[in-house]
Amino acid sequence: MKRKRRTISLLLAAVLALQCLMLSGCAVGRDADVHVFYYNYSDTYVTSVRAALDAHLESNGISYQNYDGNNNQTTQTEQVKTAITKGARVILVNLINTGSADAANTVVAAAKGAGIPVIFFNREVPDDVVKSYEKCAYVGTDAAEAGHLQGEMIGEYLMENFERADLNGDGKISYILFKGEEGNNEAIFRTRYAVEDANRILVEAGKPPLSFYDAANASGYLVDQSGAWSATAANQYMTTALASHNDANGNMIELVICNNDGMAEGAITALNTVGYNTGGEKRIPVFGVDATDAARNLIGGGKMAGTIKQDAQGMAQVLAALSENAVGGKGLLDGTDAYHKDEDVAKIRIPYEKYLG
Repeated sequence: MKRKRRTISLLLAAVLALQCLMLSGCAVGRDADVHVFYYNYSDTYVTSVRAALDAHLESNGISYQNYDGNNNQTTQTEQVKTAITKGARVILVNLINTGSADAANTVVAAAKGAGIPVIFFNREVPDDVVKSYEKCAYVGTDAAEAGHLQGEMIGEYLMENFERADLNGDGKISYILFKGEEGNNEAIFRTRYAVEDANRILVEAGKPPLSFYDAANASGYLVDQSGAWSATAANQYMTTALASHNDANGNMIELVICNNDGMAEGAITALNTVGYNTGGEKRIPVFGVDATDAARNLIGGGKMAGTIKQDAQGMAQVLAALSENAVGGKGLLDGTDAYHKDEDVAKIRIPYEKYLG
């Protein structure tokens, strides 16, 4: 009988250990104060935020629990509700579905019912959602800023390198653009302003505007249908495009614009297969957003032209400060005067900046 009990105990211990492996930041034997819900662990930028936030919370002595929504809103919503039921003191949510306010309102309703603060981050929710609960805030960026900066960077690059970029000598630059997700403000603004602002610079200098490589595509972009902003999607699209738009046909794609660095990596891998962007003189300018370590290495190696830095450390620092406020029973935005905040809603903005290496 004793052996049977010991076997059951070992099995229970194994189950707990497995759960800890599945949930980062697990602390066996005690509930965490801060519960952080990420939209997808595989996102490179989100991974950077998670590592930085873990470090900040640990240094502040705050217990935490991380969750991977795996790009499934139903899964994430259930994770949030379960954490609240188990006694979470504050929840941080990197929301999956931002195409409407439904998911955000559901999260707020659950948090408000339990009287605990909720902090959305990275993927923006509407002002009305934040205003609906006095213990709600958002930490992110100005969605349009990344698009404007990327567009300026592209326009400036082309003005300095127009003849070199115009591979077929037709006097205009053909481009391909990879959009991370439909219905997401960051993707919408990056897609729009990257082209609009680059065109403004070109036209003002007497050059023709950019020309999307596929005249049959009225949208002017290719979207990751999974909503994962993935290198895989961009690689597949780029590989298909290069089969018909290449040096042999005299219509090589001359510029690659990506909503994030992961997609830029995928595009560069496809370009490598046709002899471009391997580190030598033969290269197509590729631009991304996030300034991930991988992107910085690619830029340093001459394989990528530029990116827009999205400050993972800065975001993590603000999230940790708000979490500490919440756990300590203070107002969420106490002590945050040094940060840029919206005037009429509890939203803190982390600035972007250009990165050219």
